[in-house]
Parts: sequence; C-alpha cells; structure tokens
Amino acid sequence: MSSCDYIELAQPGVRRLQPYLPGKPIEELKREYGVEHVIKLASNENPLGPSPLAMAAIQQEFRELARYPDGNGFVLKQALSKKYACDAAQITLGNGSNDILELVGRAYAGSGDEIIISEHAFAIYGIVARVIGATAVITPAVNWGHDLVAMAAAITDRTRIIFLANPNNPTGTSFSDSELRDFLQQIPEQVLVVLDEAYFEYAAHPAMGIADYPNGMDLLDKFPNLIVARTFSKAYGLAGLRVGYGISHPQVANILNRVRQPFNVNSMAMRAAAAALDDNEHLHRSVTLNAAGMQQYQTAFTELGLDWIPSAGNFISVAVGGDAAGVYDALLRKGVIVRPVANYGMPGYLRVSIGLESENQQAIQALRDVLDK
Repeated sequence: MSSCDYIELAQPGVRRLQPYLPGKPIEELKREYGVEHVIKLASNENPLGPSPLAMAAIQQEFRELARYPDGNGFVLKQALSKKYACDAAQITLGNGSNDILELVGRAYAGSGDEIIISEHAFAIYGIVARVIGATAVITPAVNWGHDLVAMAAAITDRTRIIFLANPNNPTGTSFSDSELRDFLQQIPEQVLVVLDEAYFEYAAHPAMGIADYPNGMDLLDKFPNLIVARTFSKAYGLAGLRVGYGISHPQVANILNRVRQPFNVNSMAMRAAAAALDDNEHLHRSVTLNAAGMQQYQTAFTELGLDWIPSAGNFISVAVGGDAAGVYDALLRKGVIVRPVANYGMPGYLRVSIGLESENQQAIQALRDVLDK
C-alpha cells in the first residue's frame, strides 16, 4: 500500500470537488431493490428516443468505425451553418454541450479569475470554475431563477466569464428576450457570456406558451462576447451519443478549437446529429408530447396540493416536503427514478423529467401512494 496521499497531490480546486452524481441507472435499481418494471424520469431525456433519420445515419456509419472521426466535423458544421445562417468558422463541436462549457473555462479563465453563476444553476458551471482554479461568484436567485441585475452588478475587473442557463436546470426558470438584451448591453466586451440553451427547442416551441422567449442565435452579431451552447442530448434524443456545439464570434471559436481535443465527437454522433436537424416532424412530436406531459404533472400536483416551479424545459421540480430524500427512496422502491436536488440548495424538491403519458401517470400514482394523498 502506498504511503503517498494522491488526493493531496491533486490541484486545490479539484480536491474541493465532489463527483457529479448522475441519475440512478435502471439496471442498478433493478439489482438493488429487485424491481422489475422501472421508469427513469431523472435525466431529462427524450422519451420518444432519436429521430428515425438519426437512427438510419448511425446504421450507415457502422462500416466506418475503424476510421477516426473527421476532426473538423465538416458534415455537422455544414448542417449547423445552414440551419442557423452562420459561418462554419463560428462553430465549436463538443462531446455534449458540457464540453463547450469546459472549453470556455479552460481557454479564458484561470487562477485568480472570477466566473459568475446563479444560485441553483447547473452544477457543471461551478465544477468548471473550481477545476481551473477560478473563483465561482454565486449570485442569489430570485424566484428560483437568475437575477440578471445582480449578476451584472457582480462584475469586477477579475471577471472573465458569466454562465447563464435559459431555461435553467434544475429549476426550469427562464428569462425574456428583453431581459437578456438589457443584460448583455451592460457587460464589458472582454467578459464572455455563455448562454446555455440546452433546452431551447422545448422552451421556444409555441406549445410551451412562453412569451418573449429569446433565441441566442439572433444576438450573436450584436454581442461579440456572447457564446451560445446547445445540445442534441435533449429534444433531439441523442443523449447516449454525447454531441453538442457552441456558436460564437469566429475569434472565440478559433481559440476554443485550439484547446478542443481533435476527435472529441465520435463519427456516429456527428452523422446522427446532422440527420436529426432535418427531422422537423420528430422534433415537433417530441416538443408537443413534452408540453402535454408538463400539463399532466401540473394538474396532478394541483390535485395533490403540491407546489412546483413553472418550467420551460422537459422537467419540473416539485416540492414534496422536508423529507424529499425519503420520498425519493420510496419512489425508487416503486420503480420510479426521479432526481433529488438537495445539492442545488433545494432540499425539499424533487426534479421529474417529462416522460410518455403512461410513464407520467405511473410516476404520479407512485407519488400519490407515497404521500398517501
């Protein structure tokens, strides 16, 4: 046994981290509790799965698996360039949009710098700051959402990056186009603003009924310090392939592509993502199903007398009382996996992903039984 303490050898910021805890896998729950029929509503996945066009593209790519991926991602970049009317030189591809967030942190901040994030914001933002030795400046939330006024006021001469999530995970809160524009106009050009739009396709769809919801792509020309990050893991149903992207000023993209690993996105992911962009019918089905499921949960929570946070994503956080951990465990024993969010400063809440109508009903009935309401 070594006498060396390998924890102490790590960088200080890394030593202070706790590992990111994903949703409990279905197979693990079956093994642990002996539950046969399990539904997973913990990771904000698309219950319809991938587009048929994406599946066909994956099948076609099988024969090329002995080859390295295209390190420049030409096919996917061309598809994104066409869809968003941007130059391919503005695009950075990532192993999920999380990869983009980390690339920005590694490229533009370091020890002694500050990164501004909101209370209750996606955990990866704080992890990025700590890993690179930067200080995470956390501004208090307002009604569970970003306080953009407070975030702008928190800027100092050490601020390098601001992370915004719209909508935010796990709260589901969002801010408007006018609020975002007012915010961006206050930010010095040397401070980069990363707009994380992982759930954009849900929030922007008319079925969600969200007025004045912004599209970050429309703001890139006016605000050169803006980086828009999106993913194919949510509405496009490709979470298992891990593919995301950032679109930014060409100089910013140039820097991000210098620190990006040359083969960070695999061949099947890029082909599937490019194909998924063309399947508007599947995307529409996914988003309308989500809107109906959101209403299904809101109606049930009202009947159960539970408070919830209005959400613009494909999940909803519900207040279940002081023993949220106990409710979570009881739901596991009934074969329903949701997400506890105490680590986000929300100890009385559980986050529930929107599933198929039958899955939502099973989760609602299980919650009713657990709460005995």
